[in-house]
Amino acid sequence: MNWTDERVELLKKLWSEGLSASQIAAELGGVTRNAVIGKVHRLGLSGRAKAAPAPAARPRKPRPVVAVAAPSRPMVAGNTALAPVLRPVIEIEPEELPDPVANVIPMADRCTILDLTEFTCRWPVGEPGKGDFYYCGSRTKTGLPYCSYHSRIAYQPVQDRRRDRRVAR
Repeated sequence: MNWTDERVELLKKLWSEGLSASQIAAELGGVTRNAVIGKVHRLGLSGRAKAAPAPAARPRKPRPVVAVAAPSRPMVAGNTALAPVLRPVIEIEPEELPDPVANVIPMADRCTILDLTEFTCRWPVGEPGKGDFYYCGSRTKTGLPYCSYHSRIAYQPVQDRRRDRRVAR
């Protein structure tokens, strides 16, 4: 289909009257809505009159503005369904771990690696290779390699370890 001068003038007139591209295509015949839109852009036609609204059967009353309360439960549909729910982090004071320095190991309990048995605490004290290095040597808890004091340091509940990791980040 060719755009003749008459058809272009009719297109301009209908466009300025505010008809939609689909309505203009139907009026011209033999042309698609997209062809009308393309021609309008090539002609550089811009702003046009707004189409007059269809006459209403009766005038509408303005609706009153109503304040809406926030939903009491989280939305599970729509564009916020997968949004992360942010909750305040409540920091719980960790239990006081025993201070390893506060535990005074009697000289009689201290032992070297050669003195360790299955019933002596294997908690290392000091720096290996130095002359003052030794093992705790106190009586172990049943089934554990450490005495009760060092077991509390070595074995923390899983939830405490996770909490410590979150705080450290």
